[in-house]
Amino acid sequence: MRSTRRGYQIGVNSLVGLRRLVRGGRSDAPGDVVDVLGRIGLVGYGLVHLLVAWLAVAVAFGVPDDPPDAGGAIAAVARTPGGTPLLGLMAVGLAAFALWQFVAAAIGFRWVHGGERFRKRSGAIAKAMATGGLAVLIVDALVGRGGGATSARSLAADLLALPAGRVLLGAVACAILGMAAAMTYTGLRRTFMGDLDARKLGTAGRRVVEVVGVAGHLSRALAMAVIGLLAGAAALFADPNRAGGLDSALRALGSTGLGAGLLVVVAVGFAAFGLFCFADAATRRA
Repeated sequence: MRSTRRGYQIGVNSLVGLRRLVRGGRSDAPGDVVDVLGRIGLVGYGLVHLLVAWLAVAVAFGVPDDPPDAGGAIAAVARTPGGTPLLGLMAVGLAAFALWQFVAAAIGFRWVHGGERFRKRSGAIAKAMATGGLAVLIVDALVGRGGGATSARSLAADLLALPAGRVLLGAVACAILGMAAAMTYTGLRRTFMGDLDARKLGTAGRRVVEVVGVAGHLSRALAMAVIGLLAGAAALFADPNRAGGLDSALRALGSTGLGAGLLVVVAVGFAAFGLFCFADAATRRA
C-alpha cells in the first residue's frame, strides 16, 4: 500500500514538474531543446509534402519516378548531396515533434476549453503518430532496410488473416475516414490557426497562412478519404490487394473521370500544406 502511494506521489510530482516546464517555455514543448528540434521536424515534414506534390505531378504527366508518398520523398532526399545527414536531422526533429505533441495532448492547449480542447488534444495525438511514423520510415531508410516499412496491402492481409479480420479491417477503414472528416473540419473551420501565435504573422501573413492551410488540410483529407475507401473495399471483398497507401490513393484520383487534372489539383494542395508547415514551424505554440 505504501509503495502504491509512493508511486502515485512520484507520478503527481512528475506531472507537476512537466506542467511547470511547459509553462516556462514559448510552446507546449517540454523544454527549449524539444521545441527547437520539433520546429526543425516541422520544416522536414513540410519538405516531405512538397516532394510528394512534385512526385504526384510527375505521375500526372506520365513521368516514371519514385512513388508519390513518404517513401518516395525520402528516396528523393537520399539521392541529393548531403541527403543522409539531412534525413538524420529530419528524423530527430520529427521524433522531437512527436514527443511535443504527446505532451500537448496530455496537458496542452490551455487557451481553449471543453470540446475544443478535446478535439485539439485528439488532433495532437494524430500528429504525433504521423510524424513519429515518418521518423521511423526515415530511420529504416538510413539503416538500409529500404525505408518502406510494411505496405498497406501487407497490413490488410495480416488483419484479414485474423479472426473477424474483415470486421477489424473495416474498423480501421472507418477510423481513417473519421480522420479525413476531422481534417475536413479543421480545414473548413480554420481551427489550425488557433495552434499558431498569429501575432507574429501580421494581417497579410495571416491571410496567406489561412489560404495555404485550408488548401493543404482539405487536400490531405481527400487523399486520406480515398485511403479509407480502399481499406473499406479490401474489407468488403476480403481482398488485401484492394488496399493501398498514399501512392495508391493519388494514383486512384488520377484515374478518375477528371483524370490528371484532379491529381494536379491535389498535388498543389499538398504543396500548400508543405508551405503551411514552414509557417507552422515559425509560429506554433501547441
